[in-house]
Amino acid sequence: MKCNLSDSEWKLMNQLWDHAPMTIMELTAALKVETGWTKNTVITMLSRLGAKGAVTYQEGKRAKLYSPLIMRENAARAETESFLSKVYGGSLGLMMNAMVESRSLTEADIAELSAILEKAGGEQK
Repeated sequence: MKCNLSDSEWKLMNQLWDHAPMTIMELTAALKVETGWTKNTVITMLSRLGAKGAVTYQEGKRAKLYSPLIMRENAARAETESFLSKVYGGSLGLMMNAMVESRSLTEADIAELSAILEKAGGEQK
């Protein structure tokens, strides 16, 4: 499922991915310090996310219990593909070249990428 999330929606979804199910009051309390959002803001965000097919709820004893409908990994993959398409015309090579030329890759990053590429090469054999 492709679901483009705004920065604000990512904040709310991260809470749900880490702590679901959650009530509106629990989400408001969890996000208050970082965002300053009120209960009404959280309700609006949940409504938008529900319309996108990203969250669902069940009736609890006292309040609705919200849970994610999409997996974090799928949302991250869709976001990555969207970013690559917008910024680098879909080319992972162009992005990696830009990172190498700007010297923004650490030794740890390079080791991690090497391990990922090695794993990918082994899976294709």
